[in-house]
Amino acid sequence: MKRVSLITRFLNRRFYYFTLILLIKSIVARDVVFGNGFSWLTLLTELPFFFAVFCLIEFFASKRKMIYYLIVNLLFTVLYFSILMYYKYYGIIVTADALTQANKVTQVGESTYSLLDPYYLLIFLDIVVIAVVLVLPKFKKARQIVDMRPKKSKLWMAAFALSITVCLVNVWPNRASMNENKQAEEMGLLDYEVYNIVDKMMENEDLTPMNQITQAKINELKGITEPAAPKYFGAAKGKNVIILQMESYQDFLIGLKVGGVEITPNMNKLVQETAHYKNFYTMVGQGTTSDAEYVVNTSLYVPKHKAATDVNVDKALPSLPKLMKENGYATATFHTNAVDFWNRRELYSAIGWDKFYDQAFYGDEDHVAFGASDEVLYKKTLPELEKMDQADKPFYAQVISMSAHHPYNIPTSKYRIELPAEFKDDMLVTRYLKAQNYADYALGQFIDGLKSSGLWDDSIVLMYGDHQGLPLYSLDDNEKALMKEMLGTDYGHTEMFNIPLIMHVPGVTQPSEIDQVGGQIDILPTVANLVGASLQNQIHFGEDLLNQSSELLPMRHFLPSGSVIDNKNLYIPGISFDDGTNHKISDGTETKDGGVTKDEYDRALELLHLSDSYVQQLPHK
Repeated sequence: MKRVSLITRFLNRRFYYFTLILLIKSIVARDVVFGNGFSWLTLLTELPFFFAVFCLIEFFASKRKMIYYLIVNLLFTVLYFSILMYYKYYGIIVTADALTQANKVTQVGESTYSLLDPYYLLIFLDIVVIAVVLVLPKFKKARQIVDMRPKKSKLWMAAFALSITVCLVNVWPNRASMNENKQAEEMGLLDYEVYNIVDKMMENEDLTPMNQITQAKINELKGITEPAAPKYFGAAKGKNVIILQMESYQDFLIGLKVGGVEITPNMNKLVQETAHYKNFYTMVGQGTTSDAEYVVNTSLYVPKHKAATDVNVDKALPSLPKLMKENGYATATFHTNAVDFWNRRELYSAIGWDKFYDQAFYGDEDHVAFGASDEVLYKKTLPELEKMDQADKPFYAQVISMSAHHPYNIPTSKYRIELPAEFKDDMLVTRYLKAQNYADYALGQFIDGLKSSGLWDDSIVLMYGDHQGLPLYSLDDNEKALMKEMLGTDYGHTEMFNIPLIMHVPGVTQPSEIDQVGGQIDILPTVANLVGASLQNQIHFGEDLLNQSSELLPMRHFLPSGSVIDNKNLYIPGISFDDGTNHKISDGTETKDGGVTKDEYDRALELLHLSDSYVQQLPHK
């Protein structure tokens, strides 16, 4: 009887117990994301949502109320856990759109699980404990006692009305916030998730008509003036084009020494004989690597909070492979992963590759990350490039490396450097440096093969990083301290998104180091200029880096919407434009003025809108 009494009292007070349980979980989530877990703001923004849901259970459920509380507790717990994990990598609040990609977690499980701090699992502890309690003998009798208690309908509905009112007060004034993270902080995490769903359902996007989306309009928004006679137009006409996408490669790696050891010795040699664009930026979205392929080959922006391969690949996309084929080129892309991952089969069809090589070609020998190693990639790709070179027309090939993929758990047999003792083996920074050192070793073999085969002298070769390798949000204080020691400055947003662009063009001489700002969206028009392919009838949102000196790059993911890069700053909006922050490209210093202007901000948003409007109105492929 004593056991029944304890269970009965617990069930009778479930409203309070579950409120306390979920409040603790919300404190953990808000502390990780916003740094203000235990605060009055948490109480004001998170509690009303719990109350509203629990009041509905108490009012409508005459039986099995405990079951409904458990279901709600489980759902909210999973959502809080998803918010934690998503923020650790992406730096923004997870949305319903992103949650629909949960199937990707099983495919990149090692990468996802590496983000997990053990204490995150504590938010599931109560579920385990309650489950044990509920299977105790005589629970059924206790539940029946509780279910017979009379309902106080008017009280519950009054409490529900008050809770909903507070939720609306939290949401309504923050709808116009420019920064989704700030929006979620002020609304409350659960209020934000519901608002995001409702807002999307009610969204009626006013698309710009196709006849108003012109290259002249895009150039005007970007501040581009097309030269009458572009420099280097057709300077490499008839040359092959090889574009190498380097997994998780950030610019700070170039020239970096740790404990006197070069991390990327082959790249360090390479930049001495090529052009190195040192202020080049990733522009990917939720689709990360596949988004980089999309942006580079279409010169279009990624969708908002979605992978391009999930929403845009049913369209007849203008692309670099199609443009090159129109100018007499054969095309092929090379990747050791399975082609159906990230829906690449549809992406490649939409982009128009003649041929793709994937895991079916490379096999799974010398497995690293999600497929055959970079050594295998380059070893098996080079003969295929030589075959293409022997044909009666030039080729465009994209080669995508993968061994240095997050979380950088390459086999110890592939370690080629020793790092100082402070670089512990379990640190993400340590694993990243060792993985990139191995990737550099494999790259060196590939470059040697291109040179010995004669392909180097007969090809434009571009190399760039696909996206950041060390998310700022994933590093602990010790790792941030190591980064500062290595870089000589705090590791911030500008360093995180800064990837290199390396450009080798036979017969064209450029400075070995170039400060000009650019992004992945600029590769298509730059290559088109070099091979003498006209873009007069092809919409593109990038610019030719060889003929422009300024840039305006709207960022679409990993940062709040509306974040913008111009020639000198990376701007992140606040609740409004005026309380946003500028991060100087030169050193990452934060400033409130002297940065991106409101006019640049507005033009950047208009560019994103035009890109979305354009893609949505393209015919189906």
